[in-house]
Amino acid sequence: MSADRVNIADRLTETAARLGDRIALCVPRNGSPVDYDRYSFATIEREANRYAAGLAELGIGAGTRTLLAVKPGFDLIVLTFALFKTGAAPVLIDPGMGKRNLLDCVARSKPEAMVGIPKAFVARLLYPTTFATVKRTVTVGRRWLWGGATARELARRPDATFAPLATKAADLAAILFTTGSTGPPKGVLYTHAMFDAQLRLIRDHYGVSDDDVDYPAFPLFALFSIALGMRVVIPVMDFTRPASVDPQKVVDAVIGEKVTFTFGSPAIWKKVSCYCADRKIVLPTLRRVLMAGAPVAAEIHRRLLGGILPDGAVTHTPFGATESLPVADITGAQVLAETADATAKGKGVCVGLPLPGFTFRIAPVADGPFVSWADAIEQPTGAIGEIMVTGPTVAPGYFDDEANTRLHNVTDPDGRLWRRMGDVGYLDDRGRLWFCGRKGHRVVMGDRTLYTIPVEAIFNAHPLAARTALVGVGEKGAQTPVLVVEPEEGVALDKTTVA
Repeated sequence: MSADRVNIADRLTETAARLGDRIALCVPRNGSPVDYDRYSFATIEREANRYAAGLAELGIGAGTRTLLAVKPGFDLIVLTFALFKTGAAPVLIDPGMGKRNLLDCVARSKPEAMVGIPKAFVARLLYPTTFATVKRTVTVGRRWLWGGATARELARRPDATFAPLATKAADLAAILFTTGSTGPPKGVLYTHAMFDAQLRLIRDHYGVSDDDVDYPAFPLFALFSIALGMRVVIPVMDFTRPASVDPQKVVDAVIGEKVTFTFGSPAIWKKVSCYCADRKIVLPTLRRVLMAGAPVAAEIHRRLLGGILPDGAVTHTPFGATESLPVADITGAQVLAETADATAKGKGVCVGLPLPGFTFRIAPVADGPFVSWADAIEQPTGAIGEIMVTGPTVAPGYFDDEANTRLHNVTDPDGRLWRRMGDVGYLDDRGRLWFCGRKGHRVVMGDRTLYTIPVEAIFNAHPLAARTALVGVGEKGAQTPVLVVEPEEGVALDKTTVA
């Protein structure tokens, strides 16, 4: 076997061979956090092989861009691995970005095939131009008027084995669209090597093992967990609105299934930690809580580590982006002991040291592309600039988007690819990275610039403010800073309140 051969689906095959009939996946029945359909590692591998054989027979194979529009759970996991096995590239779009952005992402990804639930095919009938490039279809559920194959038809195939395509490290494995929360969504090119590097980082840095039980509040993380041998418990929640989660359902699942590991939005753990603290609820098996997607308030760490989690448990805030994740990490204990006071004083949010294999560079803030490496002048320690990173999970670019690829990527004289993350921050004298906000959100007032995270942290400390947002009004370069305040629940703000 070639040393350059990498197919991320091989990780599932290896894990299934090792763990066989052990439970890999728990999918809630009828929205219940205590009643599950359970699937073994062997079952997931077998079904992925059967689907892969059927997909290959339909002509969905090497490099086929395949829009995957199914709900989190068994179908998403099995079909994604099946597509990896055939060498196809699943196109994964966050449905929470809104209809207009979602349809735009579909059109820009130019999918050649589509595997989805009936609702997705209704959208195809309503917006035929958007889906014009789709030539092969598989319906997961009841097929109505649109033709094509069904998942049930593929699953009837007797094939219990399927030889995955011998893809190479640099081959396209998937297209993952950014959420669009900080600009138009973009289709990130993921290679098999990137996925493999992410698996190794998660396994080695966070020390996961076959004995772990994962509660993934980011749906795609379930793929990593199963490939690594963790049992996965699918949450009962709207993944597009994490702050709306029912905390009692989280508690029921974590305690009932003896969950040891979770990765999700801080919005979830703000709500769940308050709920548990108010009721003196302990989550006795939960030993690692990873939070990402937004800055994590020190109070969340403090509540979780102050009695909700067992002795020896660890909270983490991994840092990165869809185009490069994870690249840095810091624990909640480190935040509380070393950095929280500085954050509250407007120094930014410390996201920790680079993970093994990664290097940061702080460059001058620039809105246009770097013409050459000479533009990426390294800034001195403590100076705020644009965060750049190089390492094994840095994406090579965006699908069919040369302008954004050129804007965000630059190569150094040694041939290493660096990504401009679109964030601003600085490195301290210990090599730790401090995050100060998105580059596009900075407020430029002539010769002075304000960065969102340092400013908002000061005002977020007000007891009546749930959160704040710094925005600039007017033309960049002569903006007026304005603070938007969301009050705590039940608080009505007026001029006299904030005074």
